[in-house]
Amino acid sequence: MHKRCAIPIMLCIASISEPARAGTATIGRTWPIEEADALSEIEARASRQPVDMARNFGPRSGWSAMRAATLGLASKARTRSVVPFYTLEFDIKLPDGTMLYPKGFTFNPLTYVALPQRLVIVHPRDLGWALRTARPADFILLTAGDALALGEQVGRPLFILEERVKDRLGLTVAPVIVSQAGQRLVLQEYGPRDLISKAAHRVEIVR
Repeated sequence: MHKRCAIPIMLCIASISEPARAGTATIGRTWPIEEADALSEIEARASRQPVDMARNFGPRSGWSAMRAATLGLASKARTRSVVPFYTLEFDIKLPDGTMLYPKGFTFNPLTYVALPQRLVIVHPRDLGWALRTARPADFILLTAGDALALGEQVGRPLFILEERVKDRLGLTVAPVIVSQAGQRLVLQEYGPRDLISKAAHRVEIVR
């Protein structure tokens, strides 16, 4: 819930001097629930696992799921655009068998959806720049390092750059900011001079 929505609700609750009481009634036929409680099942299975199970997986740095896709270093500023066409790998049919979209159908997802945020993709060494540059809703993706540990240190969720995202967007270097412009994606790459000039500008403002 957004804070601006939560505040009026809290004020309304605080203004009630007497607690509201409402009766309950059963209407219609009822049956006991036969299905086991999902939370209870999860807790039961978790309790049967070895206490030191984490040791079997080794250090988090060695997990394949935590391995980020690598990118080169951007040597200069450059802007380019990408149209993320997607081709169906299977037929999509209605329940009655009517063909809706055949295998091989190609379309641009940005025709139907809009990205609510930008992707700020950086090497760990440029994380400070990313934190200063990223908007609150933006996603910061790292090309290396432990995104979970670094996220805890900086107080903001961080993510790894996955290979499929790298390939889908045609990424080659970082830092790069990916944003939507109409029905295409704009990739703004930043060279070393861009990072230095922005950092210097920030220091002047602070002073």
